[in-house]
Amino acid sequence: MQTGILSAALAFLCWGLFPLYFHAIDEVPPLQILAHRMIWSLLFLLIVLAVRRQWDWLRLARQPRVLGVFVASACLLSVNWLIYIWAVNNGHVIESSLGYFINPLVNIMFGYLLLKERLRRPQWLAIAVAALGVAWLTWQAGTIPWIALSLAASFGGYGLMRKIAPLGALEGLSFETMVLFPLAAAYAAWLTAHGQNAFINTPSNTTRLLLMAAGPVTAIPLLLFAGAARRIPLSVLGLLQYVTPTMQFMLGVWLFHESFTAERLVGFALIWIALVLFALEGLLRRPQLA
Repeated sequence: MQTGILSAALAFLCWGLFPLYFHAIDEVPPLQILAHRMIWSLLFLLIVLAVRRQWDWLRLARQPRVLGVFVASACLLSVNWLIYIWAVNNGHVIESSLGYFINPLVNIMFGYLLLKERLRRPQWLAIAVAALGVAWLTWQAGTIPWIALSLAASFGGYGLMRKIAPLGALEGLSFETMVLFPLAAAYAAWLTAHGQNAFINTPSNTTRLLLMAAGPVTAIPLLLFAGAARRIPLSVLGLLQYVTPTMQFMLGVWLFHESFTAERLVGFALIWIALVLFALEGLLRRPQLA
Protein backbone atom coordinates (compact mmCIF):
# COMPACT_ATOMS: atom_id res chain seq x y z
CA MET A 1 0.00 0.00 0.00
CA GLN A 2 2.76 2.46 0.98
CA THR A 3 4.77 1.56 -2.12
CA GLY A 4 1.69 2.07 -4.30
CA ILE A 5 0.89 5.46 -2.80
CA LEU A 6 4.51 6.56 -3.19
CA SER A 7 4.59 5.40 -6.83
CA ALA A 8 1.33 7.21 -7.61
CA ALA A 9 2.46 10.38 -5.86
CA LEU A 10 5.74 10.39 -7.82
CA ALA A 11 3.89 9.85 -11.10
CA PHE A 12 1.46 12.70 -10.48
CA LEU A 13 4.30 14.90 -9.21
CA CYS A 14 6.21 14.33 -12.46
CA TRP A 15 3.15 15.15 -14.56
CA GLY A 16 2.50 18.23 -12.44
CA LEU A 17 5.99 19.53 -13.25
CA PHE A 18 5.57 19.06 -17.01
CA PRO A 19 5.02 22.82 -17.61
CA LEU A 20 8.55 23.47 -16.31
CA TYR A 21 9.98 20.92 -18.74
CA PHE A 22 8.17 22.27 -21.79
CA HIS A 23 8.95 25.87 -20.87
CA ALA A 24 12.63 24.92 -20.76
CA ILE A 25 12.47 23.94 -24.45
CA ASP A 26 9.99 26.56 -25.64
CA GLU A 27 12.46 27.67 -28.35
CA VAL A 28 11.58 24.42 -30.16
CA PRO A 29 8.30 24.46 -32.15
CA PRO A 30 5.58 22.28 -30.55
CA LEU A 31 5.33 19.91 -33.52
CA GLN A 32 9.07 19.23 -33.34
CA ILE A 33 8.84 18.62 -29.58
CA LEU A 34 6.04 16.13 -30.28
CA ALA A 35 8.16 14.31 -32.87
CA HIS A 36 11.10 14.08 -30.48
CA ARG A 37 8.81 12.85 -27.73
CA MET A 38 7.70 10.00 -29.97
CA ILE A 39 11.21 9.11 -31.14
CA TRP A 40 13.00 9.18 -27.80
CA SER A 41 10.09 7.54 -25.98
CA LEU A 42 10.27 4.53 -28.30
CA LEU A 43 14.05 4.23 -27.88
CA PHE A 44 13.73 4.38 -24.10
CA LEU A 45 10.88 1.87 -24.03
CA LEU A 46 12.76 -0.55 -26.27
CA ILE A 47 15.62 -0.49 -23.76
CA VAL A 48 13.18 -1.22 -20.91
CA LEU A 49 11.57 -4.07 -22.89
CA ALA A 50 14.99 -5.52 -23.73
CA VAL A 51 16.09 -5.44 -20.08
CA ARG A 52 12.87 -7.15 -19.02
CA ARG A 53 12.86 -9.50 -22.05
CA GLN A 54 9.22 -8.64 -22.53
CA TRP A 55 8.46 -9.35 -26.21
CA ASP A 56 5.67 -11.98 -26.17
CA TRP A 57 3.01 -9.29 -26.55
CA LEU A 58 4.17 -8.54 -30.12
CA ARG A 59 2.31 -11.65 -31.36
CA LEU A 60 -0.94 -10.27 -29.97
CA ALA A 61 -0.20 -6.82 -31.42
CA ARG A 62 -0.30 -8.24 -34.97
CA GLN A 63 -4.03 -8.98 -34.71
CA PRO A 64 -6.07 -6.50 -36.83
CA ARG A 65 -8.46 -5.58 -34.01
CA VAL A 66 -5.62 -4.88 -31.59
CA LEU A 67 -3.78 -2.87 -34.23
CA GLY A 68 -6.90 -0.80 -34.94
CA VAL A 69 -7.44 0.03 -31.27
CA PHE A 70 -3.84 1.13 -30.82
CA VAL A 71 -3.78 3.21 -33.99
CA ALA A 72 -6.79 5.06 -32.58
CA SER A 73 -5.24 5.44 -29.12
CA ALA A 74 -1.92 6.58 -30.64
CA CYS A 75 -3.72 9.29 -32.65
CA LEU A 76 -5.60 10.50 -29.57
CA LEU A 77 -2.40 10.49 -27.52
CA SER A 78 -0.50 12.51 -30.14
CA VAL A 79 -3.33 15.06 -30.36
CA ASN A 80 -3.35 15.38 -26.56
CA TRP A 81 0.43 15.81 -26.41
CA LEU A 82 0.48 18.41 -29.20
CA ILE A 83 -2.31 20.54 -27.71
CA TYR A 84 -0.71 20.41 -24.27
CA ILE A 85 2.77 21.34 -25.53
CA TRP A 86 1.35 24.22 -27.58
CA ALA A 87 -0.80 25.45 -24.69
CA VAL A 88 2.02 25.44 -22.13
CA ASN A 89 4.44 27.22 -24.45
CA ASN A 90 1.83 29.85 -25.37
CA GLY A 91 0.85 30.90 -21.86
CA HIS A 92 -2.18 28.67 -21.25
CA VAL A 93 -0.99 26.56 -18.30
CA ILE A 94 -4.05 27.42 -16.20
CA GLU A 95 -6.50 26.39 -18.92
CA SER A 96 -4.47 23.21 -19.48
CA SER A 97 -4.86 22.36 -15.79
CA LEU A 98 -8.61 22.89 -16.18
CA GLY A 99 -8.66 20.17 -18.83
CA TYR A 100 -7.25 17.62 -16.40
CA PHE A 101 -9.60 18.75 -13.63
CA ILE A 102 -12.50 18.06 -16.03
CA ASN A 103 -11.07 14.77 -17.32
CA PRO A 104 -12.54 12.43 -14.63
CA LEU A 105 -16.02 13.76 -15.38
CA VAL A 106 -15.45 13.27 -19.10
CA ASN A 107 -14.49 9.68 -18.35
CA ILE A 108 -17.81 9.21 -16.55
CA MET A 109 -19.74 10.58 -19.54
CA PHE A 110 -17.85 8.36 -21.99
CA GLY A 111 -18.65 5.39 -19.78
CA TYR A 112 -22.33 6.33 -19.82
CA LEU A 113 -22.59 7.10 -23.54
CA LEU A 114 -20.28 4.45 -25.02
CA LEU A 115 -19.98 1.65 -22.46
CA LYS A 116 -23.59 1.86 -21.22
CA GLU A 117 -22.48 2.32 -17.61
CA ARG A 118 -25.15 3.56 -15.22
CA LEU A 119 -24.70 6.93 -13.51
CA ARG A 120 -25.82 7.58 -9.96
CA ARG A 121 -27.52 10.80 -8.92
CA PRO A 122 -24.43 12.37 -7.28
CA GLN A 123 -22.49 11.71 -10.48
CA TRP A 124 -25.16 13.42 -12.57
CA LEU A 125 -25.07 16.35 -10.12
CA ALA A 126 -21.27 16.57 -10.39
CA ILE A 127 -21.47 16.62 -14.20
CA ALA A 128 -24.19 19.29 -14.13
CA VAL A 129 -22.18 21.53 -11.78
CA ALA A 130 -19.04 21.10 -13.92
CA ALA A 131 -21.02 21.91 -17.08
CA LEU A 132 -22.28 25.05 -15.35
CA GLY A 133 -18.67 25.99 -14.58
CA VAL A 134 -17.62 25.50 -18.23
CA ALA A 135 -20.66 27.52 -19.39
CA TRP A 136 -19.69 30.34 -16.98
CA LEU A 137 -16.10 30.39 -18.25
CA THR A 138 -17.36 30.44 -21.84
CA TRP A 139 -19.70 33.36 -21.14
CA GLN A 140 -17.02 35.33 -19.30
CA ALA A 141 -14.33 34.82 -21.94
CA GLY A 142 -16.68 35.08 -24.90
CA THR A 143 -15.23 31.88 -26.30
CA ILE A 144 -15.35 28.18 -25.48
CA PRO A 145 -12.35 27.01 -23.39
CA TRP A 146 -11.27 24.79 -26.29
CA ILE A 147 -7.85 23.95 -24.86
CA ALA A 148 -9.30 22.49 -21.67
CA LEU A 149 -12.13 20.68 -23.45
CA SER A 150 -9.80 19.31 -26.15
CA LEU A 151 -7.33 18.02 -23.57
CA ALA A 152 -10.11 16.44 -21.50
CA ALA A 153 -11.82 14.87 -24.53
CA SER A 154 -8.62 13.55 -26.15
CA PHE A 155 -7.27 12.08 -22.91
CA GLY A 156 -10.70 10.72 -22.02
CA GLY A 157 -10.90 9.07 -25.44
CA TYR A 158 -7.40 7.73 -24.98
CA GLY A 159 -8.38 6.25 -21.62
CA LEU A 160 -11.42 4.64 -23.25
CA MET A 161 -9.27 3.05 -25.97
CA ARG A 162 -6.82 1.74 -23.39
CA LYS A 163 -9.68 0.34 -21.31
CA ILE A 164 -10.73 -1.96 -24.14
CA ALA A 165 -7.17 -2.70 -25.33
CA PRO A 166 -5.61 -6.04 -24.30
CA LEU A 167 -2.07 -4.76 -23.60
CA GLY A 168 -0.65 -3.39 -20.34
CA ALA A 169 0.78 0.08 -19.76
CA LEU A 170 4.36 -0.62 -20.84
CA GLU A 171 3.44 -2.77 -23.84
CA GLY A 172 0.63 -0.42 -24.87
CA LEU A 173 2.75 2.72 -24.78
CA SER A 174 5.53 0.90 -26.63
CA PHE A 175 3.10 -0.17 -29.35
CA GLU A 176 1.65 3.34 -29.62
CA THR A 177 5.09 4.87 -30.05
CA MET A 178 5.89 2.19 -32.66
CA VAL A 179 2.79 3.29 -34.56
CA LEU A 180 3.77 6.97 -34.31
CA PHE A 181 7.51 6.50 -34.88
CA PRO A 182 7.48 6.34 -38.73
CA LEU A 183 5.62 9.67 -38.94
CA ALA A 184 7.89 11.28 -36.35
CA ALA A 185 11.06 9.98 -38.03
CA ALA A 186 9.87 11.08 -41.49
CA TYR A 187 9.05 14.55 -40.17
CA ALA A 188 12.46 14.80 -38.46
CA ALA A 189 14.16 13.73 -41.72
CA TRP A 190 12.18 16.32 -43.68
CA LEU A 191 13.16 19.04 -41.20
CA THR A 192 16.81 18.01 -41.45
CA ALA A 193 16.73 18.05 -45.26
CA HIS A 194 15.30 21.59 -45.19
CA GLY A 195 17.67 22.85 -42.50
CA GLN A 196 14.87 23.37 -39.96
CA ASN A 197 15.63 20.66 -37.39
CA ALA A 198 15.92 22.48 -34.07
CA PHE A 199 17.79 19.53 -32.55
CA ILE A 200 20.62 20.11 -35.03
CA ASN A 201 20.37 23.88 -35.40
CA THR A 202 20.19 24.87 -31.74
CA PRO A 203 23.46 26.19 -30.27
CA SER A 204 22.41 24.86 -26.85
CA ASN A 205 23.55 21.40 -25.80
CA THR A 206 21.11 21.72 -22.90
CA THR A 207 18.19 21.90 -25.34
CA ARG A 208 19.45 18.79 -27.13
CA LEU A 209 19.74 16.88 -23.87
CA LEU A 210 16.27 18.00 -22.81
CA LEU A 211 14.80 16.81 -26.11
CA MET A 212 16.52 13.44 -25.68
CA ALA A 213 15.14 13.31 -22.13
CA ALA A 214 11.61 13.33 -23.59
CA GLY A 215 11.79 9.52 -23.62
CA PRO A 216 12.24 8.89 -19.90
CA VAL A 217 10.23 12.01 -19.02
CA THR A 218 7.28 10.48 -20.87
CA ALA A 219 7.67 6.82 -19.91
CA ILE A 220 8.78 6.86 -16.26
CA PRO A 221 5.63 8.54 -14.81
CA LEU A 222 3.44 6.14 -16.78
CA LEU A 223 5.33 3.11 -15.47
CA LEU A 224 5.09 4.45 -11.91
CA PHE A 225 1.36 4.99 -12.42
CA ALA A 226 0.88 1.47 -13.78
CA GLY A 227 2.68 0.00 -10.78
CA ALA A 228 0.58 2.07 -8.38
CA ALA A 229 -2.69 1.05 -10.04
CA ARG A 230 -1.98 -2.59 -9.16
CA ARG A 231 -1.28 -1.85 -5.50
CA ILE A 232 -3.81 0.71 -4.25
CA PRO A 233 -7.62 1.09 -4.52
CA LEU A 234 -8.95 3.11 -7.45
CA SER A 235 -10.64 5.51 -5.02
CA VAL A 236 -7.25 6.45 -3.55
CA LEU A 237 -5.71 6.66 -7.02
CA GLY A 238 -8.57 8.86 -8.16
CA LEU A 239 -8.02 11.34 -5.34
CA LEU A 240 -4.26 11.44 -5.86
CA GLN A 241 -4.67 12.26 -9.55
CA TYR A 242 -5.75 15.81 -8.67
CA VAL A 243 -2.17 16.49 -7.56
CA THR A 244 -1.24 16.97 -11.24
CA PRO A 245 -3.73 19.69 -12.32
CA THR A 246 -3.41 21.40 -8.92
CA MET A 247 0.36 21.73 -9.38
CA GLN A 248 -0.08 22.91 -12.96
CA PHE A 249 -2.67 25.46 -11.84
CA MET A 250 -0.34 26.82 -9.14
CA LEU A 251 2.56 27.03 -11.59
CA GLY A 252 0.37 28.97 -14.02
CA VAL A 253 -0.74 31.46 -11.38
CA TRP A 254 2.38 31.91 -9.24
CA LEU A 255 5.33 31.13 -11.50
CA PHE A 256 4.14 32.07 -14.98
CA HIS A 257 1.83 34.88 -13.74
CA GLU A 258 -1.02 34.06 -16.09
CA SER A 259 -4.20 36.10 -15.78
CA PHE A 260 -6.66 34.69 -13.25
CA THR A 261 -9.53 37.06 -12.51
CA ALA A 262 -12.25 36.74 -9.88
CA GLU A 263 -14.74 35.96 -12.64
CA ARG A 264 -12.56 33.09 -13.86
CA LEU A 265 -12.23 31.84 -10.29
CA VAL A 266 -16.02 31.36 -10.12
CA GLY A 267 -15.92 28.94 -13.07
CA PHE A 268 -13.00 27.02 -11.59
CA ALA A 269 -14.73 26.91 -8.20
CA LEU A 270 -17.82 25.30 -9.73
CA ILE A 271 -15.65 22.62 -11.35
CA TRP A 272 -13.78 22.04 -8.07
CA ILE A 273 -17.14 21.63 -6.29
CA ALA A 274 -18.12 19.06 -8.92
CA LEU A 275 -14.90 17.16 -8.28
CA VAL A 276 -15.50 17.20 -4.52
CA LEU A 277 -18.99 15.74 -5.10
CA PHE A 278 -17.48 13.10 -7.38
CA ALA A 279 -14.73 12.19 -4.90
CA LEU A 280 -17.05 12.07 -1.87
CA GLU A 281 -19.53 9.87 -3.71
CA GLY A 282 -16.75 7.42 -4.54
CA LEU A 283 -15.43 7.36 -0.97
CA LEU A 284 -18.89 6.89 0.56
CA ARG A 285 -19.71 4.02 -1.81
CA ARG A 286 -16.42 2.19 -1.24
CA PRO A 287 -17.43 0.44 2.05
CA GLN A 288 -20.61 -0.77 0.32
CA LEU A 289 -18.56 -2.31 -2.50
CA ALA A 290 -16.00 -3.99 -0.21
